Amino acid sequence: MMKLAIFAILASAVAGFVPQTAFQKNTALSATEGRRDFIGAAAAAGVAAFGAALPANADRDYAGVGLLGGGNIVDINNANVRVYLKMPGLYPSIAGKIVTYGPYKSVADLYSIPGLSSAEKDVIKKYESRFVVTEAAPIYTIDKINNGLYR
Repeated sequence: MMKLAIFAILASAVAGFVPQTAFQKNTALSATEGRRDFIGAAAAAGVAAFGAALPANADRDYAGVGLLGGGNIVDINNANVRVYLKMPGLYPSIAGKIVTYGPYKSVADLYSIPGLSSAEKDVIKKYESRFVVTEAAPIYTIDKINNGLYR
């Protein structure tokens, strides 16, 4: 259906630039006074033929949206670095390491992050019960370090 709509738009745009000749005087296309009228009529016909806009097939209902920072439990594979602001001691250094070295298969994988000091491991241990691991979703992974929210 989308291909048909694109084809109709292209055909109407091309037809608007075709020069009028003597043998076209009796056609329906030459009944309009100019290209602007023709393109307007073609657009109106296209809207009438195809009705309203097609619905967007976006995934709006992510089951783990509460795990992205809206609650006490945090998904370490998909949460943004700023989520760790709610946990004193984690932001920015430990939080940066967590989002950089993921994805993780379990919460215990956090302790194998390269360059993690024993003091940093103690801070992670303090909040370990608030972490959960789900499959990393590409739509959230791209914004893990910088989600574009600035003060």
